[in-house]
Amino acid sequence: MTSALAPDADTIVAVATAPGRGGIGIIRLSGPAARQIGQRLTGSPLQSRHAHFCYFRELSGEVVDTGIALYFPGPHSFTGEDVVELQGHGGPIILDLLLRACLEAGARQARPGEFSERAYLNDKLDLAQAEAIADLINSTTEQAARNAHRSLQGEFSRLVNELVEGVTRLRIYVEAAIDFPEEEIDFLADGRVAGELRELTRQLQSVLDSAHQGSLLQEGMKVVIAGRPNAGKSSLLNALAGQDTAIVTPVEGTTRDVLREHIQIDGMPLHIVDTAGLRDSVDAVEQEGIRRAQVEIASADRVLLVLDMTRENLAAPPSELWPREAGMLSGNIPVTVIHNKCDLASLPPALQESGEHTVVRLSAKQGNGVELLRQHLKDSMNYHEGDSSSFSARRRHLQALQQAASFLDSGRRQLEEAGAGELLAEDLRACHDTLGTITGKITSDELLGAIFSSFCIGK
Repeated sequence: MTSALAPDADTIVAVATAPGRGGIGIIRLSGPAARQIGQRLTGSPLQSRHAHFCYFRELSGEVVDTGIALYFPGPHSFTGEDVVELQGHGGPIILDLLLRACLEAGARQARPGEFSERAYLNDKLDLAQAEAIADLINSTTEQAARNAHRSLQGEFSRLVNELVEGVTRLRIYVEAAIDFPEEEIDFLADGRVAGELRELTRQLQSVLDSAHQGSLLQEGMKVVIAGRPNAGKSSLLNALAGQDTAIVTPVEGTTRDVLREHIQIDGMPLHIVDTAGLRDSVDAVEQEGIRRAQVEIASADRVLLVLDMTRENLAAPPSELWPREAGMLSGNIPVTVIHNKCDLASLPPALQESGEHTVVRLSAKQGNGVELLRQHLKDSMNYHEGDSSSFSARRRHLQALQQAASFLDSGRRQLEEAGAGELLAEDLRACHDTLGTITGKITSDELLGAIFSSFCIGK
């Protein structure tokens, strides 16, 4: 990608270390005036890639701190521009004084993610690698961190670029056959196009499977626990979390707001949401809790519908048990039905498939059968513990890969059913462009803004 930065772009500055106190704090500058500002604050001529021990001074000349200054001239730097790092003591007051001195010397406060954005715009890394920086910082599990590092090193981008190259080769062949019919390339009869389409589809599915695993490890799975009051929802949250997160009492309506807990199941991040009991109520506070529960259910990756085995008609389908929520608990949101309090019903824990839903019989209070539910949650998300072939990915990557696969499938049907080479070529072009959005070869300013605004300021 050609740099989108003007030659007279601003010099930006930010604190590059985490907020709070620490042994070391870093101020990072990037831009055409970075070296000049660094030399003004240190009073030293900064040599390329040398560590300079020096005093850091305000513009008035008063010493603020002592530390090390490093200068990385562009284009051989993280951002592709001149970069200066001032490494001093990690006190927030000291860093604030240094930051203010840089601003007074002509730098501008960096926007969130602007350093990584400049690295992307200056061809130092592609968009998937830039996103991997934020994923690495925000990793909540060891495997997620390893996957993010693989993406940062270009593993995901390499696989996507291989797909793009394969689609490009096929486009050239198909379009040549369309544009130069006198060459007598009969791609309908020679089987080459159909074979390459099958191979591209196989490769894309393999990348999609790994991306799904990487996305799951990075973003986690949102599981919403729903059910009537006193069905045992809060007890189930506590059992999955392994601690007393939610208050459990015999009083109906104890949980009136949304409770959230972030846990791991063998390395798989799980965002569990406990909700207020679903019932008709005249209590204004409880009504608001029920409304919030319905909002959470609508955005869930999976709903755990908890039924009290001692009180519910377990033979009835969820649509009859929950007529008001039937539409919400159907469609695209998977539902696992939990038959809770099996100890009181004198039945052993079990897992079985029942119609549209999986049914897990357990005792949340005693912990019996909870391990069956844990394994079911892993299986439902196709999670494989310790998969070393994955890389970090985001939902937008999954959507792009799925859309690219749909274009390949459409092109295959155009070829096999209609013999429409022109329509196949158009589907291949659309597939090519969709894959390009992953690495940023084809992207929009709106997408860039949304991605980099989620970064921390120092990156």
